[in-house]
Amino acid sequence: MSGDESHQKRALRAELRGRRRTMTSPERDNATASITQNLIDLSSDFHAHSIAAYLPAHDEPNIRPYLQWAQEHDIRVLLPVSRNDGLLDWAVSSDAEQEGIDGMPEPVGELLGPIAINDVDLIIVPAAAVDRTGMRMGWGRGYFDRTLGSMEKCPPVFAVIFDNELVDTVPTELHDKRVNGVVTPVGITSFTGSAN
Repeated sequence: MSGDESHQKRALRAELRGRRRTMTSPERDNATASITQNLIDLSSDFHAHSIAAYLPAHDEPNIRPYLQWAQEHDIRVLLPVSRNDGLLDWAVSSDAEQEGIDGMPEPVGELLGPIAINDVDLIIVPAAAVDRTGMRMGWGRGYFDRTLGSMEKCPPVFAVIFDNELVDTVPTELHDKRVNGVVTPVGITSFTGSAN
């Protein structure tokens, strides 16, 4: 890991966390409603019958209403469960949750193993920021970069961020993975030519 990129990432993550924490309740509620509709539209565009997503932490864009919609429309939802070896197991979405290794919310249920994600139609991932080429900067734990990097055939991957987190460039390192698009309150942005 290059020290310069690592330092730039830490500084940008701190700035983005601060911005997220100063959002007002009405701003968050409006963002949630818009993101939910955009994720529904995205799922419909891809005719998704099975998705991999995540349970958002407190400061992240709230995708829980979308997850609820997906379950109500018979879309199979896989949610990640972090492991000590840096990989992700997957479990089918349920109402029960627990705190995971890094303090992130995780589903309670039968663990399906890392390869369960190989059969989904669409992957929804969290991000701190994404640049206009599709390069994703996460929160530094590397779970999703490792997961995406290990997939032989990866379905479309979209990151969920707030509007001001789609930026011109993000500091990148060799292990970082691109996404096919982002979902923000203002809409869905697809990146041409982005591949994992």
